[in-house]
Amino acid sequence: MVPILEPMLTRREFLTAGAVVIGALSLEERAPAGLAEGGGKAKSVIQLWMGGGPSHLDTFDPKPEAGPAYTGPLNSPIPTTIPGVRISQLLPRLAKQADKYAILRGMTHPSNAHETATYIMQTGTLPTGDLVYPAIGAVVALKKGYAAGYKSAIPPYITLTTPIGRFSEAGFLGPDYQTFVTGGDPSSPSFAVDGMAPPPSLTADRIHDRQRLLQAVDASSSSHVPQLADLEKYREQAMALLLGPTRKAFELTEEPEDLRRRYGMHRFGQSCLLARRLVEHGVPFITVNFPGWDTHRNNFPAMDRLLPMLDSGFATLLEDLHQRGLLATTIVTWYGEFGRTPRVAYEEPWEGGRHHYSAAFSAVVAGGGFRGGAVVGETDAHGERVVRRPIYPWDLSASIYWLLGIDPHGRLPHPQGCVAYVTPPQNGAASGGGMLKEIM
Repeated sequence: MVPILEPMLTRREFLTAGAVVIGALSLEERAPAGLAEGGGKAKSVIQLWMGGGPSHLDTFDPKPEAGPAYTGPLNSPIPTTIPGVRISQLLPRLAKQADKYAILRGMTHPSNAHETATYIMQTGTLPTGDLVYPAIGAVVALKKGYAAGYKSAIPPYITLTTPIGRFSEAGFLGPDYQTFVTGGDPSSPSFAVDGMAPPPSLTADRIHDRQRLLQAVDASSSSHVPQLADLEKYREQAMALLLGPTRKAFELTEEPEDLRRRYGMHRFGQSCLLARRLVEHGVPFITVNFPGWDTHRNNFPAMDRLLPMLDSGFATLLEDLHQRGLLATTIVTWYGEFGRTPRVAYEEPWEGGRHHYSAAFSAVVAGGGFRGGAVVGETDAHGERVVRRPIYPWDLSASIYWLLGIDPHGRLPHPQGCVAYVTPPQNGAASGGGMLKEIM
């Protein structure tokens, strides 16, 4: 058996307007030696977000010996490339990529409510009455975005392709750090990013003519209206997205057809491929939103549909990043806001459903300095509680920040001058297991 590791205007409004005008980690917890802010291994993060909360027993922490009251029909987990580690029978391609990722089987936090749990997992902190914290992606956009020398016209924090919802991504950082949601379906032949497709009648020449006219008007008014300088910056960004080479990042037709099929010709698979392209264009944080995991009723028919899509998209993403030499500098994460109840609800009206469960669940991390081929944490025989190496959301977020070269003990700017840390102390409300040093 493999040993269990132990302690070891919003941005959209700016861009759309431009297009329209033109047409708990405590502070004492120490991080691994040898890394300093700006010295992390990772350059980008791809967050695979399973909206609704996936079951750990049906995915990366199966319990076949627990019996049908817990397993349902998914009672035949398959071995992975790591001796002694099994995962769901519906994830055969991910089983072959297990050397590239680590399974975190000790995830836990205190909320079974979607809104609160989403906030906790997305921000890496518990909610308080004092501060509405930004999502990890917004913090990365601040620390690795334009103020840090990021030059692309593509916003530094992208969500593919629908909003996560349930919380405010930017928190107290404000609308400049809100994620840019692309909209559309990348598996569709007519896929286009919202706000980046001018009307057919608006040719490139007409767009440039309008831009020159606007620049002339602004030049005569800028001494009286200083805000026009900012407006010009956003117009230039919109122009680059409309007509510049950065828009090619979203053109999946440039990819070989066989590679697209391996990712899966569905929204999640093609979003994973698009995320890889955005990493190649230097985007620091990309969320792939894959909703549908809130399976109170008929859990297992949903798994029959969702898990093959997860398998093709996630496994091909890991393989593709590895083959292109990008996995070493790209963190890939997989999780939702919580897990699902280990015991199946066979009674009416649930018909084999699973309910919200945050006491014990799984996450997956890969790349960017995370070592693959490992399991961190352990749940009991029924998957109902963490019995070894609990991992809290702030342990995970602090580890991600550190690998990106962002000091998790550092401060964030607050508009009212409040003291706000990148990874705030939990003030005794919850404990922490510490950063994932075992796999960093």
